[in-house]
Amino acid sequence: MDQKALKKLVESISNTVKTFKKNEIECLIRLFHSLVKATDKRLDNVGLDCNAFRGILYNVFGMTDDMLMNRVFFAFDKDKDNCINVKEWIKGLSVFLRGTFEEKLKFCFEVYYLNGDGYISREKIFDMLKNSLHQQSSEEEGDEGIKDLVDIALRKMDYDNDGKISFADFEKAVKEERLLLEVFGPCLPEAKKCLDFEALAFRHILSSSF
Repeated sequence: MDQKALKKLVESISNTVKTFKKNEIECLIRLFHSLVKATDKRLDNVGLDCNAFRGILYNVFGMTDDMLMNRVFFAFDKDKDNCINVKEWIKGLSVFLRGTFEEKLKFCFEVYYLNGDGYISREKIFDMLKNSLHQQSSEEEGDEGIKDLVDIALRKMDYDNDGKISFADFEKAVKEERLLLEVFGPCLPEAKKCLDFEALAFRHILSSSF
């Protein structure tokens, strides 16, 4: 691995991601590099596809919801090229591992409304709840129960009564009751999983290189 290219990449990322120290960024770059097994490519020209990233979410962060793992992938993939590059990897992890409440709030909202018009619609809420809830009753009865939950969610969060949840609605509801942050399904890893990941990723740090 070319040290000059690595140092340049660390400097570039550290200008936009303030959550990590430079030596931590270097560790995350090296980890990313090993995950994509791309030793013969440029550091900034490789990436994780959806399947590889889902494997990390499952094996490392304990996520199991297929729909939400896909949505988390696309939330990380800011340039929408169906591949998470090293900068997107570190930026996303900065929210996962050390994000402020406001950053996590914005991330969860983005996951929930993904590929839409900036609103969480009744239909999206139904799909997410149906996907995350394991119904013991028949499908028809289950759907009716989910529709009731959708109505409850809208009554709780749709402050302007337009039949959908805007970011302003979501932010106000979550700030009043923080348990609503992941109301439509878990899209952030548990705190212990984050600590375990950091212990693994940063275990070789002795001192900052730069």
